[in-house]
Amino acid sequence: MKKYILPVIAALLCCSAANAFELDDFVLGGARVRGIPSSQPALDGRYYYQFNNTGTMISKCSYKKEKDVTTFFDNSKVAGNPVESWDGYTMSSDEKSILLWTNSVPIYRYSFTADHYIYNIKENKLTPLSEEGGEEIATLSPDGNQVAFVRDNNVFIKHLQSGASIQVTTDGKKNEIINAVPDWVYQEEFGVLNTFAWSPSGRYLAFIRFDESQVPMCSMELYEGECRPNPDYAIHPGRYDYKYPAAGEHNSVVSVYCYDILSGMLRKIDLPLNEDDYVPNIQFGKQATPALMVVKENRAQTRMNIYAVDPETGLSHEIYDEQSDMWIDEDVVTGVKYYDGFFVVMSNRDGRKHLYKYNYSGNLLRQITKGDYDVTAYYGYDEAHKLFYFQSTKGALNRTLRCANDATGEVRELVDGNGTYSASFNSDFTYYIRRFSDANTPDQFVLYSIDGKRVRDLQLNENYAHKYTSPEIPRREFFTMLNDNGDLMNGYIIKPVDFDPSKKYPCIMSQYSGPGSQQVLNKWKMEWEEYFAMQGYVIACVDGRGTGGQGKAFLKAIYLNLGRYETEDQLAAARYMAQQPYVDPDRIGIWGWSFGGFETLMAMSQDDSRYACGVAIAPVTSWKFYDSIYTERFMLTPQENPDGYNYAPLDLTDKLRGKLLLMFGSADDNVRIVNSMQYVAKLHSEGQQFDMMVYPNMNHSINGCGVRLPLYQRVLNFFDKNLKK
Repeated sequence: MKKYILPVIAALLCCSAANAFELDDFVLGGARVRGIPSSQPALDGRYYYQFNNTGTMISKCSYKKEKDVTTFFDNSKVAGNPVESWDGYTMSSDEKSILLWTNSVPIYRYSFTADHYIYNIKENKLTPLSEEGGEEIATLSPDGNQVAFVRDNNVFIKHLQSGASIQVTTDGKKNEIINAVPDWVYQEEFGVLNTFAWSPSGRYLAFIRFDESQVPMCSMELYEGECRPNPDYAIHPGRYDYKYPAAGEHNSVVSVYCYDILSGMLRKIDLPLNEDDYVPNIQFGKQATPALMVVKENRAQTRMNIYAVDPETGLSHEIYDEQSDMWIDEDVVTGVKYYDGFFVVMSNRDGRKHLYKYNYSGNLLRQITKGDYDVTAYYGYDEAHKLFYFQSTKGALNRTLRCANDATGEVRELVDGNGTYSASFNSDFTYYIRRFSDANTPDQFVLYSIDGKRVRDLQLNENYAHKYTSPEIPRREFFTMLNDNGDLMNGYIIKPVDFDPSKKYPCIMSQYSGPGSQQVLNKWKMEWEEYFAMQGYVIACVDGRGTGGQGKAFLKAIYLNLGRYETEDQLAAARYMAQQPYVDPDRIGIWGWSFGGFETLMAMSQDDSRYACGVAIAPVTSWKFYDSIYTERFMLTPQENPDGYNYAPLDLTDKLRGKLLLMFGSADDNVRIVNSMQYVAKLHSEGQQFDMMVYPNMNHSINGCGVRLPLYQRVLNFFDKNLKK
């Protein structure tokens, strides 16, 4: 990454120039808290494995004793090793071998190909997974004797003891048939990156087949560029083609297959699937004779079914059926957990998201959690003590850790006080790494035993805290307000450190506003907003209807009407800020990225808009352009809900008020460039004036090649020009 250097800020924030802050302190990673190295719990529950930052060593560390650390894998001591460092690893279930990979090449935002190797720990032997390399989703079998992987959209299995490889499928073809690797929209909207499911014995391998032959093709132009130039495109642009289903268009047709290692038979599973159904989750259960558990969801994402499949016969039967009057969240359909004798699902059927326990016959055994809170993460089940561990809301702003007793139904908190807590447990739930922060405390990582005893500090970010909690940096203040519907909304305000209540300040409204999201949380955050406040702005953020943490009714309000009620609430928030004695009502701007960019344009395109200016980055301008799974989750299809789709920025350009800065990357595979180009074309046809910045070859995040710092500098300059006197 290029180093882009800004001039030193003219107005120093403290007496010593050495302590002055610059924009790059906040947008180039300087303001990011330090985490801890990635770790994987060992089988025995007493130790965990830790990968070092250089990708050359894996250590085995004791939870209990800080100094009990041994080197489990040392890259420099592997005989004949051609690899200098590794991008990642997976430990086999029996901890006798390690699957390592290097030379990773990204495909989309999360998927990649890489050269994989198997390291036999006892023999100190490293073996390439295949001669060709470039495998996708390499996955060890539970017995550690086989690895399934994908190349050129086909499934292969490598037998580690014999070294033999077999090709399971032959129909894979780019942009037509994909085996086991999810298509683009599944990866983006379900967060599913790998559909392999090994049976516990390693006899069966199940996977999902994606037929995307009818999905419309999307093309992105690519240019030579500067920081990573491609000379092939020096004169004529190149092109990247991929399948992108927009709302209402053909999706991939999915089917589930199971391969029998012993017989060599590949069988299509008999499931009641319609062409438009989704299969976002397959796993083997933990019955006496494990069945393949298949989660199905209808295209409207309002009905979820679970089927138990006999892998030997391919026959299935339904064990779970849930129907909702709104969408079912993606973490519900992908987050089902299976145990001996039962499985756990999440549902917001009673108005809050809670955990439910079912047996494999499909009978509800109990509602595990209940009350005026939402389960926001489910960590698992402690078999020995019959306890379910989870994270939940505590009020809308806080996240706490709780456990529920399976026998008594009692729920207790593991932590005291407010803030944001999360946890990572060891294999037998005797230890956990607790992560904590609040609005005034940067992230702290501490190891605890399950009885609440603090074992040791892993990372307290003390040096970071010393710098970024200094009095020269403003802090977030929380507040509540009512929207026009009488709903209570949460917000925060960031004021300049030299705030004078008798002055009138320009105000920037920051928001994202997307369904289920939350910007207003009692957790540590240090970004461009703090720096902009240091330049003389009041920053305000309000979570309106459709955002998370306040239950189903608040969330559901926006169903089938994306942009309508979010916009009403952002306008109400702007009016609220305009009424504050320290805000100049004529100098209010709005900012947002992605869904936030959509909402920026929506809010600026209303008759009662009071925004003097706004910045929209990578915005959706019509939901007709956006992908099927996300859009239809909240809107159904354009054919089913035409009125909902006709209320978007592209339909409201004639009402756009205030100065606009539009920013986007030319190679955005997510919010495609058609969103901005069609919007720009319409503004031109109406004679509207606006500012625009395009970032060649940049994707949705507009990051890398030194562009982030000048991007935020451009945003600041725009607000300075239009909001400062």
